[in-house]
Amino acid sequence: MTKYSTYSRRAAEKPRPWRVHPIWRGIGCILMLIIPVMSYAGAYLLVRWDIKSRYIPIPKEFAMTIDIPFIGRVPYFGANLIVTLVLAIVGFALLMAIYALVYRVVGPKGSPLDAPPIRRKVRRSR
Repeated sequence: MTKYSTYSRRAAEKPRPWRVHPIWRGIGCILMLIIPVMSYAGAYLLVRWDIKSRYIPIPKEFAMTIDIPFIGRVPYFGANLIVTLVLAIVGFALLMAIYALVYRVVGPKGSPLDAPPIRRKVRRSR
């Protein structure tokens, strides 16, 4: 130990005043599984609709058929993958926005971790 450094032990961390209910973890896990599956299903339908209507031209690189072991041949795999990623991002963003709105309306006004409001002396004018 040197002359200018001090030795101090870290104080034990205090337990949190709140805990996350296990059901919310389960709901989050289910949503993390359901949203990508729904996104792929939506992408499959959108790509099929686009092939019929020719609304957006699909490049050759994304229109290739890919052979995946144990699954088989998957046509338009690149297009399906890109549209799946876009739909998943939109789905998670929409879910996050809805959660923020509901939490703003229903949630607590202050949590135990917030600082108390500032109390000021009010002087009356004469």
